[in-house]
Amino acid sequence: MAAPPLDFSARHSNHEAQAVQMSGIPFGTTDWSLIEPTEHKGESGVAYWRTQHFGSIRVRMVEYTPGYVADHWCSKGHILFCLEGELHTELDDGRTFTLKPGMSYQVADNAEPHRSCTEAGAKLWIVD
Repeated sequence: MAAPPLDFSARHSNHEAQAVQMSGIPFGTTDWSLIEPTEHKGESGVAYWRTQHFGSIRVRMVEYTPGYVADHWCSKGHILFCLEGELHTELDDGRTFTLKPGMSYQVADNAEPHRSCTEAGAKLWIVD
């Protein structure tokens, strides 16, 4: 017996007013291994960014070397997903969070300044 077709219309219609609008982005695929990384030095260690822009959305595959410590507090909003390793993030109010593979965090622009570090290294997927 064949499975019934999936109906996503109800789920999508309930959230349309809140959804991010993405327009002017044709369907495409990205082979991230072909994107030349750019180097961003931290207080210690290095972050290597592979960056693509889709309209006003920046998407990055970021690899932090072991011992990376950010050299600044960041106020940019992100949705961040940990693919490999472990990332420690500190908020300016003193709270700290640890991301392991399969975990994510999200923060709005100018909401809660944050900075990150990693002892063993980490690989992240970041949308901002």
